Amino acid sequence: MAQVEVQTQAAPVAVTSPPPSQQQQQVVGGVASDGLSVTTSLYVGDLDPTVTESQLYDAFNQLGTVVSVRVCKDLSTRRSLGYGYVNYSNPDEAARALDVLNFTPVNGKPIRIMYSNRDPTVRKSGAGNIFIKNLDKTIDNKDLHDTFSTFGNILSCKIATDHLGQSKGYGFVQFDNEESAKNAIDKLNGMLLNDKQVFVGHFLRKQERESDVDKVKFNNVYVKNLSESTTDEDLKNVFGDYGPITSAVVMRDADGKSKCFGFVNFENPDDAARSVDSLNGKKFDDKEWYVGKAQKKSEREMELKGRYEQTLRETSVKFEGLNLYVKNLDDGINDDKFRELFSEFGTITSCKVMCDPNGISRGSGFIAFSTAEEASRALAEMNGKMVVSKPLYVALAQKKEERRARLQAQFSQMRPGVMGPAVGPQMPMYPTGALVHGPEVYYDQGTPAIIPPQPGFGYQQQLVPGMRPNFFMPMVQPGQQNRRPGGRRSGAGAMQHKQQPLPFMQPRVIDSLLTFFPPFSLLHAC
Repeated sequence: MAQVEVQTQAAPVAVTSPPPSQQQQQVVGGVASDGLSVTTSLYVGDLDPTVTESQLYDAFNQLGTVVSVRVCKDLSTRRSLGYGYVNYSNPDEAARALDVLNFTPVNGKPIRIMYSNRDPTVRKSGAGNIFIKNLDKTIDNKDLHDTFSTFGNILSCKIATDHLGQSKGYGFVQFDNEESAKNAIDKLNGMLLNDKQVFVGHFLRKQERESDVDKVKFNNVYVKNLSESTTDEDLKNVFGDYGPITSAVVMRDADGKSKCFGFVNFENPDDAARSVDSLNGKKFDDKEWYVGKAQKKSEREMELKGRYEQTLRETSVKFEGLNLYVKNLDDGINDDKFRELFSEFGTITSCKVMCDPNGISRGSGFIAFSTAEEASRALAEMNGKMVVSKPLYVALAQKKEERRARLQAQFSQMRPGVMGPAVGPQMPMYPTGALVHGPEVYYDQGTPAIIPPQPGFGYQQQLVPGMRPNFFMPMVQPGQQNRRPGGRRSGAGAMQHKQQPLPFMQPRVIDSLLTFFPPFSLLHAC
């Protein structure tokens, strides 16, 4: 095997941090807001969390006129997401920056640059994408790029790393065409990189990899829907045509009666795969056999769960904007009446009133229309409409997770407003309709600035909106809260008031008050 030498040196570029230019504008999805071509927009990944937009601007502005710079951040924490976008005024400058600054350390961490493309079809299609494993841990993104760049134009190149930034021993390279990817696989698969033999092959998604493993790497075959008369010998005779068999058995109960399923084990996995492809769905003794890979219970549960989730996703996408949730239904409304109620708005594809195990309506249901316009019209006209003396609630159907997230977001927005704004100490408020006993107030004691203090008497009437002016509201001073002149302390019960003249309410004080407040009466002064 020929050994491929990999260069591991990167030329650093000095990065300074003056303020960013005032000409910067926002970049959304790697495309400038002024409509520049996507070839002028660069994606910058693997950024250190401390890298700022000013640093990126200084680094990239050395190679051309930078139109805009943006480091993407988390909406809630405002922390860097580790990637950003840089827009140039023309494609030549963007190409030069990609060539010169790619894998250049910024704040001690090499950045990874590629052209930004808002259309995800190329990236998600997997065209030109190859997978490399068994890589030496010292090989980084630049080494991988330098090794594969001889086979064609590379759109992206990345080594998978753990949370500490250490290589996991595998990576991905995506070329701009399938021919370059095929050429790289033919030339480098099985070659030595840093004295380690690497595997290079086409990239397969997880579902495709699992499907590929299921089709090839198993020896044991599961067969069900057998006739009760089928024996072990019958299984050997049928499956023996596809290769050597080590065992074949029909499962039976304690009485020896067939359970109508069994297992066949092959020596060669390829023979087992061929038998599944050929025999699955065939009829024997007027019964259609199911033939597939024998699975553990955990594998079956995982597969069924995956199918169920996939079905839910497909259904959600299919009925997005078409499915309505209706609640507050009258107990007498069944599926037929429910359909008739909404039939005037368009074609109904499904309709269901939810019921409990006893068949009693839960007061809610779902109805799906053929178009989003029909669903929107039904929602607008039926929401709040009175049906059998009950107002309907109609809304777009949501998943449980989406509904929970929306409610949590609404609750979090409401919480800051639950507690009112902090206020300073306020003057005590006493109920009207009874004379309130309070502590004495002597000269030189501060009073609230509602009415300026008047010299000449201790108690001074305070005008407070909503309080009858012929009642006194004395000022409570610190340390005097427990003082009750002219009154008694009560135990656990309320203070017992007795209509007795207060010793400090002398005619002289009343006269003074009448002088200051002429409209007041003497109704409660006696």
